[in-house]
Order: sequence, then structure tokens, then C-alpha cells
Amino acid sequence: MNEFSRFYVEFYRYIWQDLVFFFKEAIWQDMIAKFFENIKSYYDLLLIESRNFSVVSWIMVIVTFILNLSLIIFVIARIFLWFKKFASFRAIEIEKNELIDEIARLNDRVLELADEKNQILALKVSQLGVNSKTGEQTAGSYGGSGGTRMQPVFEGAGAGRPSKGGGSTYVSSGGGGGRGSSDSGSEPLDTGVSRFVKLINVDKEYAGKDTHIYMDESDYLALPEIVSKFCNFASSKLKLFYTPQTIAFFFSGMAASKVMILEGISGTGKTSLPYAMAKFFGNNASIISVQPAWRDRAEILGYLNEFTKRFNETSFLKSLYEAIYRKDVNFIVLDEMNLARIEYYFAEFLSIMEMPDPTEWKIDLVPDTKPSDPLKLISGKLTVPGNIWFVGTANKDDSTFTITDKVYDRAISLTFSSKGEPFVAPETEPVRMSSAYLSELFDDAIHKYPVSEVGLEKFAILDKYIQQKFRVAFGNRIMGQVHKFVPVYVGCGGTEDEGLDFIFANKILRKFENLNLAFLKNELTSLITQIKKIFGKNGFEMSVKYIRELQGR
Repeated sequence: MNEFSRFYVEFYRYIWQDLVFFFKEAIWQDMIAKFFENIKSYYDLLLIESRNFSVVSWIMVIVTFILNLSLIIFVIARIFLWFKKFASFRAIEIEKNELIDEIARLNDRVLELADEKNQILALKVSQLGVNSKTGEQTAGSYGGSGGTRMQPVFEGAGAGRPSKGGGSTYVSSGGGGGRGSSDSGSEPLDTGVSRFVKLINVDKEYAGKDTHIYMDESDYLALPEIVSKFCNFASSKLKLFYTPQTIAFFFSGMAASKVMILEGISGTGKTSLPYAMAKFFGNNASIISVQPAWRDRAEILGYLNEFTKRFNETSFLKSLYEAIYRKDVNFIVLDEMNLARIEYYFAEFLSIMEMPDPTEWKIDLVPDTKPSDPLKLISGKLTVPGNIWFVGTANKDDSTFTITDKVYDRAISLTFSSKGEPFVAPETEPVRMSSAYLSELFDDAIHKYPVSEVGLEKFAILDKYIQQKFRVAFGNRIMGQVHKFVPVYVGCGGTEDEGLDFIFANKILRKFENLNLAFLKNELTSLITQIKKIFGKNGFEMSVKYIRELQGR
């Protein structure tokens, strides 16, 4: 063992000397030749020192040789990997810089193309005789000579706006006597061109039109009669089948919120329900297909094009504006509303309809006012009428976004789990009913069937229990909906406990989906026990079923 120790010390002394020599003197000489000379000296040292080696010493030589060789290989491998990583990093950085340069070149090209497009558009607009900044007709665009131009004057239209039935004549201005001179007693009017084409057409359509709803005696129905008549109407006229309880939930949701969400699998009648409901009230629902790229309010309301000075109007905006003229019940359906984030494109409506005063439900469309703007657009703002409801349909799959609590808290959601069972119904005609009368029915039910103190006390006990066990709570907004939804549901023929059960399942238990349900199976079982203790063995069936579904996930 001592012999090996002497050899090992001497061996490393050789290595150290060779390293010092290599870096001091031989770094620019023949490295490979020197390397083999060093190997030979190590071998000669081993031959000299190994004459007195024992078996243990030879074993130690082999072990140390393997360890040192492994160390050398490890160091070389690490150096190789480092250089490889560095080369890869350099390649990525070079590629990134090239991409940045390419993006900069493409941006410059986009700006050049945009300028070229603007120049082409300006040229086309000038050829049409329209001022691209003001949107007004320029001189010479109607023909004429000697500086004379013809302007259209719409008879019977006020404030420069054409009336529905008024014809148009032409008067001349400028040099030369012609029609429309001072002898006629009329001056040429600069009507301009409205930036709201679709909304102006709505004004024309309803100009002088009586939109009052004249209800017959047979149309003055109570809530249970409306529910029953709608079910028969949908079945006999549209071959759509809904249970009275589903329709009672729908009407109760209309009383509690202006926003409703219909969820469920495809083919269960989600979109068909608001469509049929609009037909039942003698109207047509406006069905808007939500697109995945929707990110802000401009997608549903449109926007003012700064170049053309025209407002890009949407079908949603037109339906919203038309509802202001109408007195019946109106529905705008946002089909597949969670294909995009609802709280992005519909955020403004969710916020303004939280205001207690409906006269404050105003949407800003344009920052200024022009005489040619639509009649119902006041100071650039559009008031959301009280006779309109927004109904969204939603599927839950990988192609859709999760509906957030912000949306659920403000809306009333109904879940469609299966297709309606067909039934034979008598031939039933739609009703003529104003939105004001339906609202009166809702208000009467709220005053006639307020939630009982016993029901509120039971609900409060359940609320306190889930706060302690699950750290889930609900605020005054949901309680406000309880005081509207439950009385109207009772007025439609349901019971108070069923109404509370619906709210608890769709408003409170829905929040449990964000919890770690795998660790709450026992707590959910205890919640079922607590519900049965408070509301009876067969009470809150909808909530108990929902909890069991949560346990199975």
C-alpha cells in the first residue's frame, strides 16, 4: 500500500509539471507530440514503481485509472455540451435578430401599402364627388355648368333628414337663374350623408308608424296561462316541446335579469327557446352568431371608421335600435356566446344594466352629434330599452371559454340536459302582448308572493353552512335576484322551495366547480345531509342531483 501511495504522489507530480510546462512553454508547440511523450513518461513511472507492488496496490492502480479516466471523459463531455449549447444559443439569437429585421421590413411594407390604399380610396372618393373628411357632396358632383350644382332637397324632412314618404327634387345654387331661386320661397338644404345607414333606415321604416300594442281581451293572461299557452303554441306551431317548469324558470329569469344563459348539449332546444318565445309574442328574435375572434364591444356594436367617417353598423346594433321603437317583447340571441370571452365583448352591457335606474342604461356610440344622426341617438348615446332581453346559448367543450362568475352572477342560467318529450297540444295562436303588461305581471307577482321569512331563514342557514365548510359565499346581487325570481316562479305555478332550489343550484353550487372536488367528497355528502335536514327528505332535488354530479367528477 505504501508503494502505491508513493507512486500516486509521484504520478500527480508528473502531471502537474506537465500541465505547467504545457501552459507556459509548450502551448504554441506541437501539442499532440508532447501529449504522447507525457503518456510514455507516465507509463515508465508505472514500470519503475510497480516492481514492489502488492496485489492490493495493483487493484488500487486499476481503480484509480478507471476513476481518472471517467473524470477526464466527464470533463470533456461537459465542455462539449457547453460548446454545443452555446452554438445553439448563438444560432437562436441570430435567427431571432433575422426575424426581428424581417418583421421591421414587413411593418414598413404594411405602412406603405396602407398609404397606397388610402390614396386609392381618396382618389375614388374624389371621383364620386364626396369630401373624404366631411362625407358631404362636393360641387359639380350632380352635374351642371358655370359653377351651378344641383342639390337634392327631401320634401317634408326636418333637420336635413329625408322623410319616409317624401320625394326628392333638385334646386340649383350658384350663378344663373334656375329652379329653386328666391321666387320659390325655399332655400337649398344641405342634407349631408348620415354616418348611420342602417339606423336611418329604421327611422324611415317606423316614421309615422303606430307601434302601440292593442291587446284583445283574450290577451290579458295571467302568468300560469301564459306558461301553458306558450307550451301549446311551441308544440302545435313549431314542433318544439318544453315542460311548463322550464318555461316558468325562463319567465322567472326574465323578471330577475335582462341577461339569460341557456346551457346544455347540442339539440336540446337552447336556441329554439328564445326564437319560439319571440314568435309567441308576435316578433322575430335577432340571432347573432358569436365569433371566436371577438375581443371588445366593437364586435357587437360596430365602430366609427375615421377615414370614411361612417359608422360600421352591426345587426346587433340595428336590432337594439329597432327595439326602442317597439312596445312588444324583444330578444337578441347571442348564439354560442362563449366561443369568445363574454366579459370582453359584452362587458359594457353587463355593467350598465347593474344600474337601478333603467334610464341610465346608455351606450356611447360616437363622441359628437350631427344633424344627420338617427333620431333615437341622443348626444351620441343609445339607451338600452327595457323591452329587450339578451339570451346567450352556450356549450361546454374544448372549443369554448369558461363562463366566469362575473357573468353567471349577473345572468340567470338554465341547463338543458335532454331533448323535450313530444306531446300533442291544441292549435294555439300567438298573443298580442306589450312588454309593459308583462312587466306588470312580474311586479304583481313580486308584491303578491314575496319570499317568506321562513324560506329566507332556511336559505340563510344553508348560506352560513357553505361559508364555513367550503368558503363560498354570495352577495347582495344574488339575494336581489332571489326576491324577484322566486315570487315570479310561484306566480307561474311553482313553489317557493323549488325557486330557492333553482337559485341555489345554479348560482351557489356552480361556484363549487372551481374547488378541488377530489378532496371534498365527504364534505359534499355532509352538505346533502344538511340540505335534507333543512328542507326535508325530498327537498331541493335539483341541488342534491347537482351535488351528486359533482361527487362523480
